[in-house]
Amino acid sequence: MNVIEALQWRYATKQFDSEKLISEEKLNILLKTFNLTATSYGLQPIKLLVLKDKKLQKKLVKHSMDQEQVAQASHVLVFCIETIIDKAYIESYFQRIKNIRDTPDSILEPFKNFLIEDFKNKSQADIALWATKQAYLAMGNLLTVCALEHIDACPMEGFSPEDYDAVLNLKEKNLSAVLVMPIGYRSDNDMFAGFKKVRKDLSDSVIML
Repeated sequence: MNVIEALQWRYATKQFDSEKLISEEKLNILLKTFNLTATSYGLQPIKLLVLKDKKLQKKLVKHSMDQEQVAQASHVLVFCIETIIDKAYIESYFQRIKNIRDTPDSILEPFKNFLIEDFKNKSQADIALWATKQAYLAMGNLLTVCALEHIDACPMEGFSPEDYDAVLNLKEKNLSAVLVMPIGYRSDNDMFAGFKKVRKDLSDSVIML
């Protein structure tokens, strides 16, 4: 299956087969995909929470606009943003660069100092919005890889972040939930699997200059 065929195959799964579970090998591909996703400045202000506890998944349904996919899915991916992006966080990133690439401080310092000053002057709301945009990049990346791996997924914005944060104790980890994506394998009873995709004509969605 090539990329276009895989993207034609995928859809926002409405009903999962709860008996079919994603293998550790497939799951590991998705986790590595998340970690390799491009982020602004390379700062990776996002974390992925992977749920496979069925009781916990069922508990979260009521905080997900009663979308049963959360309970049915093999796993539920919760995309979280870091709530503290401060000097220490930025310095740890540059230390990682130095450890991996052995880049001299003389090269790293100017950019590091710029980022520290830049984030010091941003409001918490602006930082949260910036970080959330990185979570969307990661979700988009994972949706494509899920399709290539023949894993079904349902990207969700329809949930209560505050309740997810409370149930999953995310504040204690300096995290906040921003997106949810149940993953697994479609049920044979999901009628949406056979629907044709509804998209604009390519000429209406792409402008060539």
